[in-house]
Amino acid sequence: MIEAAPIVAKLAIVGAGLIGSSIARAARYTDAARHIALADADSDVLDAAEKLSLADSYTPLASDAVQDADLVIMAVPVGAMAVVAGEMAEAMKPGAVLSDVGSVKNSVLEAVAPHVPEGVHFIPGHPVAGTEQSGPAAGFASLFEGRWCILTPATGTDPAALDTLSAFWTRLGSKVDVMEAAHHDLVLAITSHVPHLIAYNIVGTANDLETVTRSEVIKYSAGGFRDFTRIAASDPTMWRDVFLNNKEAVLEMLGRFNEDLTALQRAIRWGDGDALFELFSRTRNIRKRIIDAGQDDEAVDFGRPHSS
Repeated sequence: MIEAAPIVAKLAIVGAGLIGSSIARAARYTDAARHIALADADSDVLDAAEKLSLADSYTPLASDAVQDADLVIMAVPVGAMAVVAGEMAEAMKPGAVLSDVGSVKNSVLEAVAPHVPEGVHFIPGHPVAGTEQSGPAAGFASLFEGRWCILTPATGTDPAALDTLSAFWTRLGSKVDVMEAAHHDLVLAITSHVPHLIAYNIVGTANDLETVTRSEVIKYSAGGFRDFTRIAASDPTMWRDVFLNNKEAVLEMLGRFNEDLTALQRAIRWGDGDALFELFSRTRNIRKRIIDAGQDDEAVDFGRPHSS
């Protein structure tokens, strides 16, 4: 427990999955809130969260959880945020800060803003952290330590509200950055969304191959394919909503990717070893810079621990 004054008196988290449960754990560990209220419409998920003692109060209704809350965080799939915002709109108090954790920001801003009552400060957010696991048991307090949390406030956002949200994520261990929603979506399209789409596609292709049996795909999986399967094991509902709500940026990045892939295909066909070596050298340097920036380490399997 970190000895410091709480950032907010009451924190309400709507959604008790990986991110929501991790926020609850981190907020408890860092004493970021005096009271943590957790809401989830799924009774099994809510029961699991209560058994884990993740919060101080539990309810299936978002409108109940946000009563008198100073900070409300929606940790639900992007496609559900407008509905959730509408359900709890009348229950939020003036002066409260409303945020989210979705990896798409422009569509969330457009979908949620109409439901935000006067006096409530809506600031979209995205903690760039996570694993392929889901559910309350998958969360952990250190998930956000040393990771970026991107905030995308609209023009005219109250500076004090932005300071409160920034202080909250900083308390949880994140490094906070602020940018426009559209720029965020373009950046995340290439650093997160397209890589996930490629992983889903490669694993699907391997599963569909007729000349290689499925047992061979599993038995002889090399490191690269194993890591693709890890990414492709991510929550299907969340990623379906991500692609549907960030399609312009994703399609733009896919177009660029296809152009580069064609050039790579040409280099292989014509035996252009110099072009291949130059590309592989540049990409190897990117990996080194990611490690140097503290966003991963040099351990095998991308630095992720494995149980014995």
